[in-house]
Amino acid sequence: VKAPYPYSPDAKPPMQPQDYYPDCWASIGAMAAVTETLRFSVSVYVLPLRNVFEVARATGTLDIISNNRLDLGIGVGWMKDEFDYYGVDFHTRGKRCDEMIDILRKFWSGGMVEHHGAQFDFDACEISPAPGRQMRVLVGGASEPALRRAARNDGWIGAGNTPDEVPAVMAQLNAMRTEAGRDHLPFETIIGIAALADAGMYRELAATGMSSGVNAPFKFSLGERSSIDDKKRNMEAFARDIIAKC
Repeated sequence: VKAPYPYSPDAKPPMQPQDYYPDCWASIGAMAAVTETLRFSVSVYVLPLRNVFEVARATGTLDIISNNRLDLGIGVGWMKDEFDYYGVDFHTRGKRCDEMIDILRKFWSGGMVEHHGAQFDFDACEISPAPGRQMRVLVGGASEPALRRAARNDGWIGAGNTPDEVPAVMAQLNAMRTEAGRDHLPFETIIGIAALADAGMYRELAATGMSSGVNAPFKFSLGERSSIDDKKRNMEAFARDIIAKC
């Protein structure tokens, strides 16, 4: 990877060549088939890298078979290398992303859809079956354009923040949502906190506007390799010690 990673001090990405990255849609489909109440999201799916028709079909189908339990977590991406491999222009990814969100919302509503924009231009077509509802679009990223994109949609997914950073980010998002005329609408904030999990800390952060936290990734809490039973015990402890007390 040649591109610098924007979320670490040394600009080195956390992923390694030997790491597994299973397909998100196949994984969510498998999990949705054996659960009833869990909600699903991707954190985050590099939307402007993809084909908008394929994303509309995959997300629409998954939302239907999961009984409306899918949120779409997206970002514009930071790794120019993968855009080059896909043959997609890296420098217009923001504009491409915004237009793709508009198109997806049209397809999710159902029926014939046509679109004539700067990045996409197509005549009437239909993706069927369609969920017939608007999935929440949650946006990741820490830059000002990313925060504004989140403020125009349904939520923000943080890449990791210290507790001291959260109030300022929440205030910035609130101001942007007010500017966009969306401050009266529901808004989800999913933030991984770079600190030891503590119920009191989460309650304090909730008062600033943060609505959801993240259990530490197993790689950090349990090590590089851990059993399913270890993972279950880890999640049960988080539910008992944090979720139940917040």
